[in-house]
Amino acid sequence: MSSFSNSRQSQGPESGATLYRPGMFESLKIRDYRFLWVSNLAASFAMQMQMVARGWLIYDMTSSPLALTWVMLSFLLPSFLFSLAGGLIADRLHKKPIMITSQILNTLATVALATIIYTGDITFWHFIYFGLFNGTVLSFSMPARSAIIPEVVGQEYLVNAMALQSATFNLSRILGPALAGGLIAVMAQGDTTSTRGVGIVFFVIAALYTLSVIATSLIHYVGAPHQRESQSMLADVVEGFRYMRDEKLILGLLIMGFVPMTFGFSASFLLPAFNKDVIGGGPDDLGLIMAGMGVGALCGSLLLARFGDVGGKGKIMFVTSYCWAVALAVFAFSSNLWMAMVVGAVSGLFGSIFGAMNFSVVQMVIRAEIRGRVMAIMMMAHGLMPLGIIPVSAIAEFVGIDMALLFSACMLAVSMLLLGMWFPELRRIDKGYGPDTYAEEVPVIPNPADQMPGIDDPKRL
Repeated sequence: MSSFSNSRQSQGPESGATLYRPGMFESLKIRDYRFLWVSNLAASFAMQMQMVARGWLIYDMTSSPLALTWVMLSFLLPSFLFSLAGGLIADRLHKKPIMITSQILNTLATVALATIIYTGDITFWHFIYFGLFNGTVLSFSMPARSAIIPEVVGQEYLVNAMALQSATFNLSRILGPALAGGLIAVMAQGDTTSTRGVGIVFFVIAALYTLSVIATSLIHYVGAPHQRESQSMLADVVEGFRYMRDEKLILGLLIMGFVPMTFGFSASFLLPAFNKDVIGGGPDDLGLIMAGMGVGALCGSLLLARFGDVGGKGKIMFVTSYCWAVALAVFAFSSNLWMAMVVGAVSGLFGSIFGAMNFSVVQMVIRAEIRGRVMAIMMMAHGLMPLGIIPVSAIAEFVGIDMALLFSACMLAVSMLLLGMWFPELRRIDKGYGPDTYAEEVPVIPNPADQMPGIDDPKRL
């Protein structure tokens, strides 16, 4: 790690120094993280633009919502199948070459797809093939990309860095679709059957992926694997799952990042149906509601970035989750567009704070040498998130969209209540690392064998 990181580590909680609360963009002062942030910003905009351009062309070609679903699944399926392998590689090899190689492959695939679209030779199956390829590449790159952030910024700047990552995603979610739609409209010149315009947009997307590759290559930190005993890859897999099983805090955090968030984000999945059946709006109204949620999520990310490394992270996660549930329940019964936009923004704000805080704490408490595998397991779980929406969608289909969203809000709150009962450690999380892992009022267990390895070790600070 850089000398800047080492100097910050010497001022950790165990030194008795006052912990400095960073500014909103404090982690961007770290050179390597600044290039990593630019890389993620370019890639996020490219992915959001690609989703819009791809969806527009597929629906124009097929007029089938089911076709859109199949393409989405072709992208998500590799994440479930190969993410664990990607985590193993991230823990065994240097992370920077993994990131660069996967980004180059993704860029080349995008250029190839753009060429096929531009020449007019595109078919539905091309999107399936490229979806499978890009999803596979992503499953190998994301564990390394996620695991390298704590190593670059250090523990005390991790919340700020992760909040800025969340802000990057939310900003691209707001502006990316609008940019892609505008480019398609300009390039197509009014011809809705033209593939040349969409092909040009895909070349722009490939250029953004190229920028992401360049920014990643400028990072000095290579992310070397940590010292560990040599063992087989199967043993590594077993170690990863055993680690999650034995560490109740980590298991609770991973469940918290999957089950409640599945119900919390149901509004995003069902938003087109809500817009049509409840608000009675058209495509422009749908865009406004989506923009409202995105703006709220962006504000939540920036707010968390400003707070920095605050204490009481466990309580913050529980409080924001309950506020998120209340906002989602109110959103379910929004009677007009403006109410839906305002309440949707509030929902996005609390959901963003909850998600970014959860991911930050997970990064803090995981042992560095196993971080890639745990990040991969999280990706596998998130890849299954659309399946968790099936019962909510069934309620929307047979009862009503408002009742489905109210059910989601209730399940969000209930799941957090149950997690607080089954994993009381979650509520007591204070700083999330070192001697401040838990709040001070909780007595420290004197037996080192009972302490969670990798969390209370001051050498990690």
